[in-house]
Amino acid sequence: MSYFLELFCSGLTRGSIYALIALGYTMVYGIIGLINFAHGEIYMIGAFTALIVASILTVWGLPPLLVLGLSGLAAMLWAAAYGLTVEQIAYRPLRHAPRLSPLISAIGMSIFLQNYVLLAQTADFVSFPALIPDFAWLAPYRSILGSSDLIILITTVMVMIGLTVLIQWTNIGRAMRATAQDRQMALLLGIDVNRVISLTFVLGSALAALGGVLIASHIGQINFAIGFLAGIKAFTAAVLGGIGSVPGAVLGGLLLGWTESFATGYISSDYEDVFAFALLVLILIFRPAGILGRCQQQKV
Repeated sequence: MSYFLELFCSGLTRGSIYALIALGYTMVYGIIGLINFAHGEIYMIGAFTALIVASILTVWGLPPLLVLGLSGLAAMLWAAAYGLTVEQIAYRPLRHAPRLSPLISAIGMSIFLQNYVLLAQTADFVSFPALIPDFAWLAPYRSILGSSDLIILITTVMVMIGLTVLIQWTNIGRAMRATAQDRQMALLLGIDVNRVISLTFVLGSALAALGGVLIASHIGQINFAIGFLAGIKAFTAAVLGGIGSVPGAVLGGLLLGWTESFATGYISSDYEDVFAFALLVLILIFRPAGILGRCQQQKV
């Protein structure tokens, strides 16, 4: 039973990280119908930014949790700036182009950012400081749930609650929903659609950076290629839960995390990705729009 709980909590932690990154995918797709394949690289840039800031703050002798908070905040701001820049340069000029054009631009931006960090940093794995201290009261449960696991879970829950409040009960949230429903009508109602789309990229990029900081501190190392696989898994989670749905992104991330964890624990780590993508195929066969997604009918 304890082994089952260990795998369950491990999958919960992994799924929470996927969910944080998938939220960016699903928000952007829900509003402009674009898959931002550079999103995984924003996650990676956030982790490297946090590493640089944490290295500077650690020299000053600040407490680890304070270093984690400040480096995480710096990473989110820097990644948000990158997200805004990517939207302005790679996507906005193609807003009215055929759907294939922004998709190719997104892939090109992903390759550019990955190689940019490779040249600016290193191809090797770099150690990331362990900024989350061991909580003494968690000692009896350390084999099942560690301090970093708990911080990741709490952060994911808080982010989901905050996003729900933002989207459902604020003016900018109503503007987002209006833009997602009908962009032309939103323009006629006086909504600054470009501002809404830019803000969506900013929020999604900040959340990806937050996930990058937490998982880097949890694992203890990063390199320039971590964004590619994380981005693919988060995209899978978003599609699994229903791309365009915020609760669906979280549910998809958790299901994907549990699938990988139990497959690794009970079968073999070699089949981790096989079971994850097999689950996606099965869900899409019976629920093409994802678990919480809605099939949209287009009138011709």
